[in-house]
Amino acid sequence: MIKDIKGLHHVTSMASDARQNNCFFTNTLGLRRVKQTVNFDDPSVYHLYYGDGTGSAGTVMTYFPFPNMMLGRPGVGEVGETQFSVPKGSLKFWQDRFTMQGVDGLELDTVFGANRLRFMGPDGDGLALIESSDDTRAPWVADGIPDDAAIRGFAGARFSLHDTTATEELLSFMGYQRAGKEGDVTRFVIPNGNGADTIDLAALPKTPFARPGAGSVHHIAFAVDNREKQLEVRKALMDTGYQVTPVIDRDYFWAIYFRTPGGVLFEVATNEPGFNRDEDTAHLGEALKLPSRYEDYRDEIQANLVPLAA
Repeated sequence: MIKDIKGLHHVTSMASDARQNNCFFTNTLGLRRVKQTVNFDDPSVYHLYYGDGTGSAGTVMTYFPFPNMMLGRPGVGEVGETQFSVPKGSLKFWQDRFTMQGVDGLELDTVFGANRLRFMGPDGDGLALIESSDDTRAPWVADGIPDDAAIRGFAGARFSLHDTTATEELLSFMGYQRAGKEGDVTRFVIPNGNGADTIDLAALPKTPFARPGAGSVHHIAFAVDNREKQLEVRKALMDTGYQVTPVIDRDYFWAIYFRTPGGVLFEVATNEPGFNRDEDTAHLGEALKLPSRYEDYRDEIQANLVPLAA
């Protein structure tokens, strides 16, 4: 069994409009934009990162905004809901804020004993705020959002699957422990994690497969401390039969990827070197940062990207 995974590292989704996406996550949700760079495989498209003050593992939502991308269709074989942690008693603040700002899909309920506010991002993204009384992570506090309501980072994520059996086995191998079941949803928790330590598996045997597009999660990443631990995780996964990519340098972390039995793309990412490797912490996300292989084309790339602020 793998013992080095600490919880989530980041969640990466797709969007149809970079400016709209940036406004929603920095203004409506009050997260900090900790990095603006480009898709390493398609430098005509931004890669935007939002999180806490430093982009700590377990807090970072990232997006590939492909201009005018078709909306995704929710279904099975994907991360159906990305869940953020907020302080206990703060959902009334968020419900009022979302109502005033015209956020769609508002729905209050409880999940495994915690109050939850479900809502949609600009492209119909499945998102939720979940109250926690013991999340000690320091938030990024934006204008208009008090400290006692601000997002602390991820709580976890919910997968939508036809059959959860194989994914349950995989999560158990990755160090997660089964923590309960409500209806068709089974909860797994990583012990002594980084706060973003919950995965819920929803069994939806009659639901059609998802069609990826804007608003869909592209992949979900799990955190390990460093490259040494990552190589141990890679070997363990490959020894179990998973087809895992070589280690890929993503500038701010190293990454490996593999496809899970339920269809969800997993990444295992290192906590090192972090988002301050090429920017001072006080100025994270302010300038466009490019992978070194694209630096010679900066003027051309920047001219084709829509400015994030009007």
